[in-house]
Amino acid sequence: MTPGRLPALLALAACLLAIAAALSGCGALAAPSPKSQPTPAVAEAQTRHEYPSPASRQSAPGGWSSPVAAVTAFARTYTNWDAHTVVRQMRGLAARSVGQARAAVQLAAAETSSDYELRQGGIANHGTVEAVAALAGGQGRYVVVTRESTTATATAAYQGLAPAWHVTIATVVLERPGLWVVSGWEPQS
Repeated sequence: MTPGRLPALLALAACLLAIAAALSGCGALAAPSPKSQPTPAVAEAQTRHEYPSPASRQSAPGGWSSPVAAVTAFARTYTNWDAHTVVRQMRGLAARSVGQARAAVQLAAAETSSDYELRQGGIANHGTVEAVAALAGGQGRYVVVTRESTTATATAAYQGLAPAWHVTIATVVLERPGLWVVSGWEPQS
């Protein structure tokens, strides 16, 4: 070995050692302990793809007498709107829901409030709730099937568009004795 290469090899060895040391301390690369099990909250998050927030409990005024009534009413409002009513309707749904559903419709209200094309195009959506059924094994979870059509009064963009089927997974919770509210709204198609 030539004396000129020794500093370069030492620098390379030091770099490799530093990388190895960094990787060995990284929890993502370390093998999990065979006895380690996820906490119930983590297991639920992995199963449902959502993590319950420890923040203060939300509440909604009112509610519906059954889970199916809550989901049906939410779906009807969610699918029937026009450019002039959509923001008000989404905010109304937010006030009458909790959790992820509230966050989803608050976001929809915020996004549509500044949507120039929605207003200029006179866009509207009309839908019917075709089915609501309990999701097998899903406590408080329901499959919602709607048939919807989108129209516009000031653009040809939706002309001739056939009605489409949509599937949503809705979650409900018992807000107060005898009153159910929607807590999750996850459109699938």
